[in-house]
Amino acid sequence: MILRTIILHSILLLCYSFVWAQTPSKWRGPNGNGVYNETGLLKKWPAGGPQIIWYFDKLGTGHSSPVIDNNLIYLSGMEGTTGYIYVLTTDGKLKWKAPYGTEFSESYPGARSTPVIAGDLLYMYSGLGELVCMSTADGKIKWKKNILKEFDAENIRWGVTETVVVDGDIVYVTPGGKKNNVVALNRKTGSLVWSSPAKGTLSAYCTPLLINLPARKLLVTMVEGNIIGLDAANGKMLWSHPHTNKYEIHPNTPIYHDGGLFCFSGYGQGGVKLELSPDGSNVKKAWFSEKLDSRMGAMVLVNGYLYGSGDTGREWRCVDWKTGAEKYADKTIAKGTVVYADGMLYCYSERGELALVEATPAGFKIAGQTKVELGTDQHWAHPVIGDGKLYIRHGNTLIAYKIK
Repeated sequence: MILRTIILHSILLLCYSFVWAQTPSKWRGPNGNGVYNETGLLKKWPAGGPQIIWYFDKLGTGHSSPVIDNNLIYLSGMEGTTGYIYVLTTDGKLKWKAPYGTEFSESYPGARSTPVIAGDLLYMYSGLGELVCMSTADGKIKWKKNILKEFDAENIRWGVTETVVVDGDIVYVTPGGKKNNVVALNRKTGSLVWSSPAKGTLSAYCTPLLINLPARKLLVTMVEGNIIGLDAANGKMLWSHPHTNKYEIHPNTPIYHDGGLFCFSGYGQGGVKLELSPDGSNVKKAWFSEKLDSRMGAMVLVNGYLYGSGDTGREWRCVDWKTGAEKYADKTIAKGTVVYADGMLYCYSERGELALVEATPAGFKIAGQTKVELGTDQHWAHPVIGDGKLYIRHGNTLIAYKIK
């Protein structure tokens, strides 16, 4: 009996280890929603901001964010016209770098997408539409596929920025072709699992959201002109909802909670909350706000409130998730990106302002602020939190701040 118990316990441990190892590390944290599970973090920063522990300034050109997996930091960047994956230790030392192919070198040049790590494999989708699968051990390419060419699609104005979604043995990507609008590939081989015509419109810079419902897995993304929901098992489009703006730029990943789906864009659009049917087969509009129009800075949902900055008004806002009612609007710092951990918002503005803000509907209460002086080009990358550190990527530089 004791031996049987020991064997069962060992099997369970092995199963747990396998599941954990296969859980992808991805853009905007463990659930892709900008919420990090770190605790014991500083609630107030020292004068001048948190201590810089280290920085690495040889990342090439890029706007993508870091991703942390198994105590290693993965980033993408461009040197010349070649895209590279850089792997750093958590004390800022380069472990290895490897090329993945030619990168986007036109308007706002540099790497755009964040790598996704799943077990011993890494997935990078270039600004030119090439999906590359690499070994996390040394960057050796396992397979690569020109998604735009193979699926008869065309690139978008500022290059692909989508970070692919990995789930189990599948990688989901949005070519934006008329016949092959969204596709699912075998992540080990790159072979096609299914292809969906969906709306047959161009992709729109959006990283999709995979929702696990009791009835099905639902893949939600924004394409030119619409928000769409697909059955992740076969690619069947279940519903679409009109959603357009001036340039058809929709880079913000939708947010899902308790049957509600929030989708938002800048350039003259705003944010809409949709109510999903229990099986995900249809949606209806709950509320809309033209003020929740973040271009690419995302928002976070914390304790029933949405937090983020807008495009037209250039204000940081808090609204009630259920009703859309505004709780505050504030212009203390410029618009930008936001993530959350341990009761606090981490706001990184397009002017390089980095602020620690209380996550409360009572107001935009800053508990610490500094200026990101290191690095180059635009302040667009999203912050990342891990092991008591705040990671900020600014062009060619990754900065690690002590926040615990």
